[in-house]
Amino acid sequence: MPNIMDQEAIIHFPILIGDIGGTNARFAILVDAYAQPKEFPILATADFETIEEAIQTCVLDKTSVQPRSAIFAIAGPVDGDETPLTNCPWVVRPKQMMRDFFLEDVIVLNDFEAQALAAASLDDEHRHRIGGGEIDSNASRVVLGPGTGLGVAGLVYSNHNWIPVPGEGGHIDLGPRTERDFAIFPHIEAIEGRISAEQVLCGSGMVNLYRAVCKADEIKPAYKAPHEITAAGLEGADPVAAETLSLFATYLGRVAGDLALVFMARGGVFLSGGIAQKIVPVLERPEFRAAFEDKAPHSALLKSIPTNVITHPLAALFGLASFARTPIRFGVATEGRRWRA
Repeated sequence: MPNIMDQEAIIHFPILIGDIGGTNARFAILVDAYAQPKEFPILATADFETIEEAIQTCVLDKTSVQPRSAIFAIAGPVDGDETPLTNCPWVVRPKQMMRDFFLEDVIVLNDFEAQALAAASLDDEHRHRIGGGEIDSNASRVVLGPGTGLGVAGLVYSNHNWIPVPGEGGHIDLGPRTERDFAIFPHIEAIEGRISAEQVLCGSGMVNLYRAVCKADEIKPAYKAPHEITAAGLEGADPVAAETLSLFATYLGRVAGDLALVFMARGGVFLSGGIAQKIVPVLERPEFRAAFEDKAPHSALLKSIPTNVITHPLAALFGLASFARTPIRFGVATEGRRWRA
């Protein structure tokens, strides 16, 4: 007979799972612990006024399955009965969702907490190795992903459980080191006098960095969007775009190395999100790993830590599904983040 802790961990199927970012939202329904998630088309958050409208229109109106529970991963810190998303006007209101959708149970996690849950479960098929090092299967891990913002989470293994550690690590300071950095950094837009990692290592940050390189070299910018800079840089058609990608990889390596030290991440550092997947050829060049490992007096330690790009197209949903199937395997703290009828 299950004990009280087992009962507390139970999440009743069918379960609606959702990865809700600043730009896009992804939903699926997990019918039972053995079924593959039934996925629904990715939707743009800007197309819907509220999350409730999006769920009703794009999920519940498209299936006969009535979820009993829901687990959402949102782009921002979870804060009480009404949680606004960081880069999107949606507000997550679990109590209202329970009334509107007849749910018995709603859990709200941070989006990179879900990425961390995925990092505990993904196999080699969905990991692209960058550089050397070997994964210690029971050691701490770090996930970071440049996207609409820069998401960061840790993953700690303790007492046979994987414990995700969400945070706002994307807002740590980023500063210049080389002569070229000192020429470029004065032109990077600062917020209240500081430059955070997210101001460079995200979609809009890539544009910010590109414009700074242009200003440093007194060149008129030719591109306005990150996908344009990425395409031109990968093709080698534009030297400024190519340098922007090179610097982006360097700064991403520096931040990834710092976080690896913070978490002693012998289990590996995992890069998630669409930007990382698109610039794999740049990350495979020497700059990323060189910056990652350049952490004297601990360079030897960093050389032993592997870095991987997560290639699963729906990694956060995969992580949520893993948690939904076997919640007792994960030390997810749900106090203040779980609502039950």
